[in-house]
Amino acid sequence: MNQQLEDFGVNLDHIPLKCDNRSLINLTKNPVMHSRTKHIEIRHHFLGDHVLKGDCCIDFIDSEHQLANMFTKPLARDRFFFIGNELGILDGSTIQ
Repeated sequence: MNQQLEDFGVNLDHIPLKCDNRSLINLTKNPVMHSRTKHIEIRHHFLGDHVLKGDCCIDFIDSEHQLANMFTKPLARDRFFFIGNELGILDGSTIQ
């Protein structure tokens, strides 16, 4: 991901990731295996490894402000257009 950002001229020392799941954030910061995490596949520990290396950081953002919801969940019309406007995809002045 960092290489792609550099290709676009964006240089970051760490990539900020916004997440609305506090449990995931805690797992990435504390890599100790708990009984509840023993069934998580190895490929899902990829993110935790990069957090420990300092390549990325995960910050909490509440669900109301999670812009990715536009692509992952059905939203009410107003919420859909609000997020689209925030992402710069939709222009709020032309929406009827």
